[in-house]
Amino acid sequence: MNKPSSQTQGQKPLQSTTKQKGDAAEDRALQHLQAQGLQLVQRNYRTPGRGGGEIDLIVQDADGTLVFVEVRKRASVKHGGALASVNFVKQQRLVFAARHFLLKLRQVPPCRFDVIAFEGDDLHWFQAAFDAH
Repeated sequence: MNKPSSQTQGQKPLQSTTKQKGDAAEDRALQHLQAQGLQLVQRNYRTPGRGGGEIDLIVQDADGTLVFVEVRKRASVKHGGALASVNFVKQQRLVFAARHFLLKLRQVPPCRFDVIAFEGDDLHWFQAAFDAH
């Protein structure tokens, strides 16, 4: 006997998980950046061990600037929206991860931290959204 499928007649399709929605937002952000001439260096860079950080996208601008990109998606602007969710603690984790990534390079290029924020389906690209403190 066949097992019932996860979607039978008359039922709604399964909802996307938060991870799937986040991955889709990263895909769209990367497409936007590449259309602007930036090249992907690495995606989902994680520092080893616990308590480190993760950088969604690391891209390089045409002028050689290495850009560390945080992608945030929020359904609405409640609670400050996507950009506001990149708070001081999150910024510090991103800076930590970026410093760890830069240790692998022979020469450190100019760098900046950008945020791509999705409010619903609208994409907003904030270049140099914050500095390494």
